[in-house]
Amino acid sequence: MRDDLPTPAEPLKIGTRGSPLALWQAHEVRRCLMEAFSLPEAAFEVVVIKVTGDQVQDKALREIGGKGLFTREIEEALLDRGIDIAVHSMKDMPTLQPEGLVLDCYLKRADVRDAFVSPRHGSIAELPLGATVGSSSLRRRAQLALRRPDLKLVEFRGNVQTRMRKLEEGVAEATFLAMAGLTRLGMADVARGAIAPEEMLPAVAQGAIGVERRADDAGVAAMLARVHDAETGLRLAAERAFLLRLDGSCQTPIAGLAVVEGGEVWLRGEILRPDGSASVSGERRGPVDQGATIGRVLAEELLERAGPGFFG
Repeated sequence: MRDDLPTPAEPLKIGTRGSPLALWQAHEVRRCLMEAFSLPEAAFEVVVIKVTGDQVQDKALREIGGKGLFTREIEEALLDRGIDIAVHSMKDMPTLQPEGLVLDCYLKRADVRDAFVSPRHGSIAELPLGATVGSSSLRRRAQLALRRPDLKLVEFRGNVQTRMRKLEEGVAEATFLAMAGLTRLGMADVARGAIAPEEMLPAVAQGAIGVERRADDAGVAAMLARVHDAETGLRLAAERAFLLRLDGSCQTPIAGLAVVEGGEVWLRGEILRPDGSASVSGERRGPVDQGATIGRVLAEELLERAGPGFFG
């Protein structure tokens, strides 16, 4: 348990994946903590941890274990006290944390939208009949198949730089990335355009960075409370409760987005068949402190409307 502020002699260890985007996120958490407590950079140590999801690139995530592939090794290091906090892209996070860990700190959420990326075409509508589109996201693939059943959809994994290279090599005509990730990497100009949520509802928690800690570490809890963004927390409470009730994983196409408007949470949600042959969507509003209930109720409504066996 850390009861005082970190120092260069005893730096706070920040665990992260090693991709350029993951490192940017870890450095942003460090920057926020440095600013909040007037600490030097040397008071923190960024620790890169190899995770299964980054090491296995030749298979779809749903074939090798789903979302936990990007978090398991980092959470093990946190429980083993090899690191003090862990930084995650919230859209990659399972809805439940291992016993002894807590996820209650979020930085201010960035752009939630998907980006359309193509070296030759300006939008989904401009893609020629039968064009090949690459994506590792089952949610994006199902949404695209629903809107453009003529397109050929292929698995497309790797970091931003890898996917851009695949596009240039002609593996696919287009792909989708998160606008937040591109912006954070200084690559927003790579996107031909951002896709409005009304056209393609984003993944639950897209654009949000979360910081995980040990439940018994009161000193770290107090530090993280200073950089936590309350509105992002309210939005994610609704979205993640929605996902939890749906038992969301990389094998179920689910989209959800909550916004805070004048003391209310407005949650929109969508579930799709994996092949994009059907979708069910809905929305609910309610008091900001009832986000989890709103998420659960909307999920139950969509499941009832979809009927048994909807996900196949």
